[in-house]
Amino acid sequence: MKLRSLIGTAVIISSIAVLLAGCGRQAGDKVLKVGVTAGPHTEIMEAVQKVAAKDGLKLEIVEFNDYIQPNVALSQGDIDMNSFQHQPYLDNVIKDRKYDLVTVAKTVIFPMGLYSQKIKNIADLRPGAIVAIPNDPTNGGRALLLLAKAGLIQLKPGTGLKAAVSDIVENPKNITVKELDAAQIPRSLPDVDLAAINTNYAMTAGLVPTKDAIAMEAADSPYANILVCRSRDRDDRNIQKLIKAYHSPAVKQFIEEHFKGSVVPAW
Repeated sequence: MKLRSLIGTAVIISSIAVLLAGCGRQAGDKVLKVGVTAGPHTEIMEAVQKVAAKDGLKLEIVEFNDYIQPNVALSQGDIDMNSFQHQPYLDNVIKDRKYDLVTVAKTVIFPMGLYSQKIKNIADLRPGAIVAIPNDPTNGGRALLLLAKAGLIQLKPGTGLKAAVSDIVENPKNITVKELDAAQIPRSLPDVDLAAINTNYAMTAGLVPTKDAIAMEAADSPYANILVCRSRDRDDRNIQKLIKAYHSPAVKQFIEEHFKGSVVPAW
């Protein structure tokens, strides 16, 4: 009789342990670790965190201070998602490191804009005008795509995101493209007719893309930032919940009011 009681008790204890373990896994499923870089991405994710909590999703925000570690941590399983990069950057990382990572949604764009102290409209740009663009390959190509979109130049077909000045095949206004260090371009505005400036440097110079730029990258730009996860997790319900929270009206309103046009929703 005693033996049967002991066996029965053991079975009950084992059943409770299994049940508790199951409950623990379910609770764990509701916690999502999201890697971000310090600054705007952290601030936005904190707004997302509040919205997600209302949908039963707990976010743990993990902040990084460089652009390398968020993808390393994601690939190794230390975090579940990250939010800090644009697609061209991710493509290069995947090519170089063979990470099995995928984009699941767009977030925001820090739009490159065309600025001028001499004209108010692209159509007013004089023939032979001097146009400053960043001299590094990534931002230089980005600036040339923006100039092409504005109708100032035409690039060689198939050039893509790696456009260079040598890829200009049509230049109807015969503009002179002047390549300068990206950080120096805002200070060159008095000396050029038009300049392509990254948002971070525009903000430092007191410029707001949505207010001061006479042309600007749109939300569908390939340089829009993205939410990234491991390929096997792309359909995970919690990741879908995070996307829903990020794309909520409340988060969009936060971005528009908090950054006042320097950061723009890309969805």
